[in-house]
Amino acid sequence: MAGGQEKVLRRRIRTVEATKKITRAFELIAASQIVRAQNRLAGFRPYLKGIAEILAEAAADAGHTAGRVLGVPESPQRVLVVAVVADRGLCGAYNANVLRLAERTARALEAQGVEYRLVSVGRKAQSFFRFRKLTAEKSFSGFSDRPVFEDARAVAEAITPPFLTEDVDQVLIVSTRFLSAGTQVVETRQVLPLPEPTGDADGEDERARREGYTEFEPEAPDLLVELVPRYVEAAVFGALLEAAASEHTARQRAMAAATDNADELAKKLTRDMNRARQDAITTEIMEIVGGAEALRQAAKAEIE
Repeated sequence: MAGGQEKVLRRRIRTVEATKKITRAFELIAASQIVRAQNRLAGFRPYLKGIAEILAEAAADAGHTAGRVLGVPESPQRVLVVAVVADRGLCGAYNANVLRLAERTARALEAQGVEYRLVSVGRKAQSFFRFRKLTAEKSFSGFSDRPVFEDARAVAEAITPPFLTEDVDQVLIVSTRFLSAGTQVVETRQVLPLPEPTGDADGEDERARREGYTEFEPEAPDLLVELVPRYVEAAVFGALLEAAASEHTARQRAMAAATDNADELAKKLTRDMNRARQDAITTEIMEIVGGAEALRQAAKAEIE
């Protein structure tokens, strides 16, 4: 019995060690991807900031003709919600946190009598929405870990026209903002209309310095028609880059924890196996001693 238990434990140890090698490999791959994702994000942020500032200036210059492009709608009646998650799992609660917030956002809009539409980015969102009986009118997948600008353009082409044609009043993105390697925050961001700049005093002074010195060609209202789709592409691409960096960071942490757990489990199973081996050896010794004692008693009986 003890010998059979030892074999079972030995087999489990081999399985755990094999799993540990896999999780360790995933951890190293994710760690290498984090640096690349951070560099891409850092390189793109100045462009996103610049196009947002130009669009805000053009909208301010256009004045009342800017219409729905700038500001926060007071009572939107039609809202488009974009959920950005990963194509794969093995990244802890990264996907679940975003999807739960997206679901809460949709349910809250529904409770307020607001018509909402869903667009999903990432394969994990598709299965989640189907399970929750939520319908995503468009779904995108296959690029969550390394998005390119063409991917963002495809998503933007699905969410910009409904706003420009006034089919929706507001476009929200639910995703993970990458602040640092140790801090990622799940949040809902407004993409359209463009939120009005609410910077610090320095930002206000900078706008004041530029005020009156910027000339737009063509005129600001016409320029807005061209700038809004470009801004949405940039905003979506920035969200995809932040989501990719957050995904790799979450996967690295999850795989590191899995590797540590596998190591602890292997140690525990090794102790159990050694204990089972000791029990087997003790049982064998007792059987040998018992057999020898029986032979001695039999020999003594024959002599007498």
